Amino acid sequence: MRTSPRSGCMLIAALPTAAGQARAYTRWALRSWRLDVLIDTAELLVSELVTNAVTATGTVTCAVRAGRRDGKPSIYLCLSAFAGTLLIEVWDRSDDPPDRRTASDDDENGRGLFLVQALSKDWGYESLHSGGKIVWCECPILE
Repeated sequence: MRTSPRSGCMLIAALPTAAGQARAYTRWALRSWRLDVLIDTAELLVSELVTNAVTATGTVTCAVRAGRRDGKPSIYLCLSAFAGTLLIEVWDRSDDPPDRRTASDDDENGRGLFLVQALSKDWGYESLHSGGKIVWCECPILE
């Protein structure tokens, strides 16, 4: 039985608490869509992408009003479930492409995009004419 696409987005303040909020939203959305089997992987992917977006947005030097009334920088998380695929998209204000670097054994950071690549079917980013970028990844929905 085919179901129609399901989608939901969340505006999140670009703060250190953003990844936790994004994980909670992801758990809620996937449970409501009856995709519990994807929760662990999706939470990890969302956490990595949101953490990178918060870091990228925090480097903005101009005043930002990305849709928030309080004027604080924000990011967006969008989840969309299609037939066979969960699409995760995270928007941030930075025009810089994602930095997939090689981390040494002693580095505490730098492995996020390698995890995204390893755990997703595909991933990438799009620069937007209006500014910023969307970093996305796809997870297969196995039935």
